Amino acid sequence: MSVAYQNRHVLEDHISGFEAAANPNHLAVVRKPAIFSVLGKAGEEGWVLAGLKAIDDVSVRSVGPREWLVVSETLGADSVARDLFLLDAARVSFFEQSDGRVLLRISGPSVRRILAKCVAVDLHPQVFAEGQSASMLCCHVSANVTRTGADSFEIIVPRSYAGSVFEEIMEMGREFALTAGFAD
Repeated sequence: MSVAYQNRHVLEDHISGFEAAANPNHLAVVRKPAIFSVLGKAGEEGWVLAGLKAIDDVSVRSVGPREWLVVSETLGADSVARDLFLLDAARVSFFEQSDGRVLLRISGPSVRRILAKCVAVDLHPQVFAEGQSASMLCCHVSANVTRTGADSFEIIVPRSYAGSVFEEIMEMGREFALTAGFAD
């Protein structure tokens, strides 16, 4: 007997019922990002980071010493893996996290006020600049938060906690009319 499985996003049921049109403050869930965890050998941080930044159509996020997340919304996991394989295996190792992580994008004029309720990090532009990322607790869950614009952030959380983080961010954004939906 064969079993057919349907591929559904972990937040599919959480998003149903929200407005179709996005308000100025909006939480978007990215359906199929390619996410890789990359580890660099001690002493090779500069070389590894330069190699990662040379890859087209990916975003590199700092996780910790000698550790990064490589994220792409336009390339598939196979394409990103092919580019990562071109790096020197003696200096870098990587593994795919696409199915184990969820990428949330929150934006709007009140985004810092919403996130201030969820993280214990100063998100002021002079402290947490555009392009900067850091690992932190977001809604009591380990997350990687990246500032992607003046009023926009991306949050990467483990898949098993995505529902909890989603619900808590929506609750924190209720007073700001935060809407949610899947990213286009």
